[in-house]
Amino acid sequence: RQATKDAGVIAGLNVLRIVNEPTEAAIAYDLYKSDGERQILVYDLGGGTFDVSLLSIDDGVFEVLATAGDTHLGGEDFDNRVIDHFVKLYKKKNKIDVTQDLKAMGKLKREVEKVKRTLSSQMSTRVEIESFYDGKDFSETLTRAKFEELNNDLFRKTLKPVEQVLKDANIDKKDVHDIVLIGGSTRIPKVQQLLEEFFNGKKASKNINPDEAVAHGAAIQGGILSG
Repeated sequence: RQATKDAGVIAGLNVLRIVNEPTEAAIAYDLYKSDGERQILVYDLGGGTFDVSLLSIDDGVFEVLATAGDTHLGGEDFDNRVIDHFVKLYKKKNKIDVTQDLKAMGKLKREVEKVKRTLSSQMSTRVEIESFYDGKDFSETLTRAKFEELNNDLFRKTLKPVEQVLKDANIDKKDVHDIVLIGGSTRIPKVQQLLEEFFNGKKASKNINPDEAVAHGAAIQGGILSG
């Protein structure tokens, strides 16, 4: 924390307070204004890491009850499953292994990242790459259902740390009042669905851009502290 403060001062910032990301996300959703004690689960699924925090808030005061996660689970892993799928498909159709061609693999990776985002709002999309390999174009369709099938075990894996924080804090899932999503990978509909099903249909708060929730909360907190 001191290193973070020092870095802020070096950068010319007026450091008011160091607050952890889950708390900032909860602040972004105005959850600190609620009456009585509330339990808040913050589910943070980014590009390369995954973190779950269970917070308690009472009279505007936050307490972190438990944290868990997986430092090797995130959007990149979901991309890699799709990349592997297309590599196998290409090999089957063309008898060519493209994994040794770094340029082709780079193109495929960029397209897969775009496709993943598209499938959060559409049921199907085309993957088109001009001059993919040896001057030949690449053209395939990917459905949301196939994307979910390729990543199903990874999506389900995110529920383990959720179970862990509840166990560590000795709190029943029915006693969680709010679910807050952070990180771009929480846009994936299946991720949201599995989490909401785990909490018996409780809806996750998602009216703030998950990529901006922490910054949004920090801005509110900064405003509160500086009056």
